[in-house]
Amino acid sequence: MLIVQKFGGTSVGTLERIEAVANRVIETKNSDADVVVVVSAMSGVTNQLVEYSEYFSKHPDGVATDMLLSSGEQVTTALLTIALNAKGYACVGMTGAMAGIITDDIHTKARIERIETARLKAELKAGKIVVVAGFQGIDEKGNITTLGRGGSDLSAVALAGALDADLCEIFTDVDGVYTTDPRIEKKAKKLEKISYDEMLELASAGAKVLQNRSVELAKKLNVKLITRSSFNHNEGTLIAKEDDNMEAVLVSGIALDKNQARVTLRGVVDKPGIAAEIFTALAHENINVDMIIQNVGHDGTTNLGFTVPQNELELAKETMQKLSAAKHIEFDDAIVKVSVIGVGMKSHSGVACLAFETLAKEGINIQMISTSEIKISMIVDQKYGELAVRVLHDAYKLDK
Repeated sequence: MLIVQKFGGTSVGTLERIEAVANRVIETKNSDADVVVVVSAMSGVTNQLVEYSEYFSKHPDGVATDMLLSSGEQVTTALLTIALNAKGYACVGMTGAMAGIITDDIHTKARIERIETARLKAELKAGKIVVVAGFQGIDEKGNITTLGRGGSDLSAVALAGALDADLCEIFTDVDGVYTTDPRIEKKAKKLEKISYDEMLELASAGAKVLQNRSVELAKKLNVKLITRSSFNHNEGTLIAKEDDNMEAVLVSGIALDKNQARVTLRGVVDKPGIAAEIFTALAHENINVDMIIQNVGHDGTTNLGFTVPQNELELAKETMQKLSAAKHIEFDDAIVKVSVIGVGMKSHSGVACLAFETLAKEGINIQMISTSEIKISMIVDQKYGELAVRVLHDAYKLDK
């Protein structure tokens, strides 16, 4: 049996916690399993490295930035390797490049193109525990690349798929996926099982248990995924293919995404191709656009609004101000996105109506709405975000 285990920043946040992770890995190894461990940087380290780079520039060179940011995971990898060897277990540590993780050359947001597994398989065949630095790889030119925030999850899932692992365990500071953030709603309940699609929507809507690209890849590669706590041995949450029982549940969870900012273009010339011009400019800067709303045009103009991550707002401002597409541009980072998610929506009506009525009763104004087959997302004022989560959680009886 081959198991891939990923430990997040909080799980390896101190030397004592790294030692606890080493003991957890040893338990798995002693169960007659081969083990590949993927680690994040120690908690707070990546943020500190970003601050260091921003001391010199708000938009530093991508190659240099990736060289800097990848060092956090390499420190953790080395320390865990040393700890395991010291406990008498043969172990080898690898950077993403050493593990054969080949990516494209989009620095700070690279995508994995393939994994060359020969060395990994050789080390596992030799009976060694393999520890891999998450969040990173190497491009065809030999430059270090990083996969974006949460990229260690992606590293673990990609490795599990490439090695045909029996299980991929994602260890964090929470013991599974909850109906919503327990820090916001104390009545939140842990889910035993959730579909790939629901987890993907939760992740993309702001739930921080798993990174959305990792869930998408797990679905594509059919990787058996479990998220659980590194601080106890409680059963976690299984992320798997959708089954008939899942559709019996109307709503599985409520997500809150605070990393949202809105851009509104007023007086946009209403002609074919103008939207393409705007969003092509954003795409060229690798700015991720989420929700888009365009009003019905009149007098030859229209209004166009869209949301972007807060950390990309400044770049979005610069990009939009270079265009002459709108008479007036507004920016707002005092907003949040609240999402209602569940595969049961596909076979039940009235889900959206209940959400809108619930927020209306609390005097919460909905500024933007977007829907998919299993998700309803709403933009509201930042100050109402947590209240919206609590009242929606109650409205859908998710504590039952």
